[in-house]
Amino acid sequence: MPGQLRDYFVVLPDSVAGAAAAGQLPAPGAAAGQARGAGDTLTVVHPSGRPWVVARTPVRKVSHLARGEDALVLVGPDRVPDAVLAGLLEGARDRAGLERRLARLPGLYHVVARLSGESWIRGTATGLRRIYHARHPHAGTIASDRPAALARLIDAPLDEGALALRLLDFLPHPLSGRAVWRGVHETGAGYGLALPVAAPGTAAVPGPTEHRWWEPPPGELPLAEGARKVGGAVAASVRAHVGGLDRISCELSGGLDSTALAFAARETGPEALSLLTVAARDRYSEDESWARRAVEAARGTAGPARDHHVGPASGHHAVLEHHIVPASDAPYFYADLASTAAELNDEPLPVAPGRARAELLLGRARATGSRYHLTGYGGDEIFLGLPHAYQDLFHGNPLTAWNHLGGLRHQLGWPLLPTLKALLDRSTFPRWLAGAVTAAPQPVARTPLLSWGVRQSLHPWLTDHAKSLITEEFRAAAEHAEPIDPWRGRHVDIDGVRMGARHFQAMEDIGMTIGLPVAAPFYDDRVLEAALAVRLPERISPWRYKPLLVEAMRGVVPDALLARTTKDHMASDEHQGLREHAPEMAELWTNSRLAEHGLVDARRLLRLAAEPFSPVLVEHSISSTVAGETWLRTAENAWPTTPHRTSTTSEATL
Repeated sequence: MPGQLRDYFVVLPDSVAGAAAAGQLPAPGAAAGQARGAGDTLTVVHPSGRPWVVARTPVRKVSHLARGEDALVLVGPDRVPDAVLAGLLEGARDRAGLERRLARLPGLYHVVARLSGESWIRGTATGLRRIYHARHPHAGTIASDRPAALARLIDAPLDEGALALRLLDFLPHPLSGRAVWRGVHETGAGYGLALPVAAPGTAAVPGPTEHRWWEPPPGELPLAEGARKVGGAVAASVRAHVGGLDRISCELSGGLDSTALAFAARETGPEALSLLTVAARDRYSEDESWARRAVEAARGTAGPARDHHVGPASGHHAVLEHHIVPASDAPYFYADLASTAAELNDEPLPVAPGRARAELLLGRARATGSRYHLTGYGGDEIFLGLPHAYQDLFHGNPLTAWNHLGGLRHQLGWPLLPTLKALLDRSTFPRWLAGAVTAAPQPVARTPLLSWGVRQSLHPWLTDHAKSLITEEFRAAAEHAEPIDPWRGRHVDIDGVRMGARHFQAMEDIGMTIGLPVAAPFYDDRVLEAALAVRLPERISPWRYKPLLVEAMRGVVPDALLARTTKDHMASDEHQGLREHAPEMAELWTNSRLAEHGLVDARRLLRLAAEPFSPVLVEHSISSTVAGETWLRTAENAWPTTPHRTSTTSEATL
């Protein structure tokens, strides 16, 4: 079954052509019973009565309100009361005034507003919620949160340059915003899209313009004050997703991030909370033992793992269930690659080889009766901190920066002189971007990381055509590229958060396929803002593991659990997966769509499929190439051969 869009919205111009475009939207993709509310459509109309916002959101809630000609639509995890919408809309003369008021809400919502005749559309600063736009041949500019919906409306072909870029292990700003369909454009995270209306008496509508609505806060707060803000933001984000629900679930890997969210979810007072842990095959793994300790601490007993009544801070007694998935049940990476066709993601995502593992976990969570599943995704990107940040600290406090770098250098084995050279480097962002990909071997592990990002080696199975496309894309982008933030560390931190948020979309789509909403509360704008507002040497440290998250969750998570300083990895499962699923890999490359586009050497990939422990696959990850291949097969078969005419099931007049 080809991948389908199960959840999206579009913003249409006030015209006959715009109304006609609404009838060409992709039909709901979920089969009956796959997702609650699948196929439901909400249409919010212009004052003329024509469609303005058409939303098919089986999981997310659409809140809308009008005051005269002005209107506000929020699409997010929770229904926003009309009184709150009225407070946001009233007195907001322009988009800047509206944005000041929106800062009171958790930062999880798509925003669509009509103010003084102009439509204002934006996603989130973390990049978890994005906005795309395209020029329809008859209707003009149409916006959506899903590029595939726009590609369907304008009959857009794939963009080979953008597709080639997705064969890299990770894609830095601004190239991550290159949509994979021609004529479809992404509005950068932190920017919004303004769509003006036609001037009176004319049919011409000015083109869209992008405006920045979000700036990272200065890092000025001491750790204690910043931790209070982070703790409040995490709690608010968790409540926005699962507050008031009777049965919820959390992934409890045993790591600090998932443990923090499990205890935060417990504070919302559900009737039943299911915690799911996937046992590791590696006998040296510590995750499962830490997960068991977390459950014992939550139950207030050191007894065996069994259902038990606990009393969260709210006073409500919830049933706490701990489900351990045996390691033998967990698929290796690269299992069931054909199943990726169940979802049409916005783009190829390197997490695709782990889809079968994610589906197993979410399926087990759904079987518990959970109505919403929380994960700790985003915790590493927001709280771990990257070495690049010490470049920022060096400018204002060189002694502190060098002291911290000394601790980090000894942990990572960085040589002294290369570290000092990297610290003193003043290369501009455009110069770095122009040389961010290379045909040279991968940088060694002991290479200091203090620049604008990580330099990548082009995979040896890419064709000369693909390599040429990629290097040209980087060169062209470098000619006019601007960093997210003038400071290197903040640029890399924010770009890393946005990269992780894009990848998490695949998990959301898997959950929607099986009928279980899944969320990563750490990707809330308010959480990111609170973290960035903390003084740099207190936010990250070579001697403390995620100090900001630890202090933010103190009093919610028992101190004994906050003391963990280690993190497990699953590299062995990935390498073993290449061996276990070598036949599927060979089948994938036998009729490779990427090879048909001239982007990969299928014969070399077939040889590697037969040599899963090849040194080439140790040095170069194949996951992004697998993701590109499976996504391309899904995208090519995504649309029915004849357009579906769809009718609305409910309508809201604004």
